[in-house]
Formats: sequence, C-alpha cells, structure tokens
Amino acid sequence: MAEKITQVKMDEVHGPSGFPITVLRYEGDITSTSKAAVLGTFQGLSADNKRIVLDFSGVDYLNSSGIALIIQLMIAANKSGQTIRSFGLKPHFQKVFTMVGITKYTTLHPDEQLACASFSA
Repeated sequence: MAEKITQVKMDEVHGPSGFPITVLRYEGDITSTSKAAVLGTFQGLSADNKRIVLDFSGVDYLNSSGIALIIQLMIAANKSGQTIRSFGLKPHFQKVFTMVGITKYTTLHPDEQLACASFSA
C-alpha cells in the first residue's frame, strides 16, 4: 500500500463569541515523512494564533512516528500558551491518543462545531 502524502489546509473560523480559531485540516497519512506538513505548518503560525483546532477527519493512517510529530506540535503549542482542540479521529486513534497521553495537551471532540465551542472567550 502506497503512503498518501500528508496535505494540510489552514482555515480561520470564528468561535461562538466571534474570536478567531485556526483550523489545521490534515489529509492523507501522518508518518515520519510528514514533518514539514505537521510541524512546519504549525511553526509557520503566528504566536497570535492562540486557539488551534486539528482536523483529523481526512487522515487515513497515523503511525507511531506520526504520533510523535503530533506530540511535538502539542508540546510546542503548550509552551507558547496556545490551546489545541482536536476532532475527526477514527475510534482506534482516539484510543491511542488517550493511551499515550496526548489528551494531556488536547481535548478530543466528535466534530468541528463542538471543538470550536469548547474554547472560552
């Protein structure tokens, strides 16, 4: 099975109170070859992007190297005072995120609307 290259689309949406939220929409596979897409895209964000939502609904495959990249992103966001919410993970990966402790850095939501609504103004 050929690996599907990671694609990231960045959107800005507005929360319930009108504050901006940056949404990083991932598609394809997240593996060791995804460093530029995962970390590079995050590092390109302004420090003013305090509310970030990660959309995994387009991710077909996520391996341990990809999970390590996601953890690096979340640790960096935490250190920068940014808040991460996530949605769109398949049930298996929701379990994995919980087992490896990623939920220390993000909350998992069933959809984008609930992820965005979980931010406080």
